[in-house]
Amino acid sequence: MTVKTDKRKQSLYFPEVMLQEIQQEAARLDRSLSWIVQRCVKIGLSEIRKLPSVNDIPDTPND
Repeated sequence: MTVKTDKRKQSLYFPEVMLQEIQQEAARLDRSLSWIVQRCVKIGLSEIRKLPSVNDIPDTPND
């Protein structure tokens, strides 16, 4: 069975400190930056889904 993957390119912009951390982990694990980011998303997505969406935040009156 062959799994077909979508390999479209996407530019992502990270703060310098965060990018350095990703690069350090990529070097430590001998993996690509892409692999590190994909794993971070896979591991953290359940936590991200717990965050309220913009539509879930009640309007506050302007003082």
